Amino acid sequence: MSVEDRSLVNWSSYAQARAELGANFARILGYFREDGLKSVDAIEAAMRARSAAALVVPAHTLKGEARQFGADTLGDLAEAVEMTARDCVERHDAPDMLLEQVVALRPLFNRTLTALEREANPLVARKPAGGFGRRVAI
Repeated sequence: MSVEDRSLVNWSSYAQARAELGANFARILGYFREDGLKSVDAIEAAMRARSAAALVVPAHTLKGEARQFGADTLGDLAEAVEMTARDCVERHDAPDMLLEQVVALRPLFNRTLTALEREANPLVARKPAGGFGRRVAI
């Protein structure tokens, strides 16, 4: 995992959530995958429709779920989308200024989810270190 990807998550918040959720952690992380993808899809659809009102709820949902796992970078971006969309609703403006943030959401969500899942199941990402079952030069 790159340094940049490690910084996507507040790992102490992640550890706290993992401890609090216990055996339910993997299941809840799976819900985050499903719900997060739905939220990102809904945000992108709302942006295509230029509907600030339709951006608010999925951005709010994504923000809360991301922060539950310590995914603060993703949570902060979702919050920026939510708050700007709320301002647009109040002013009766289209959310055109959010295009860059909305475009950045999916790749950030994917990188963040990969980091979270890798940490949740580190055996998946490991490769044999050599030694066992192989001749090792000393």
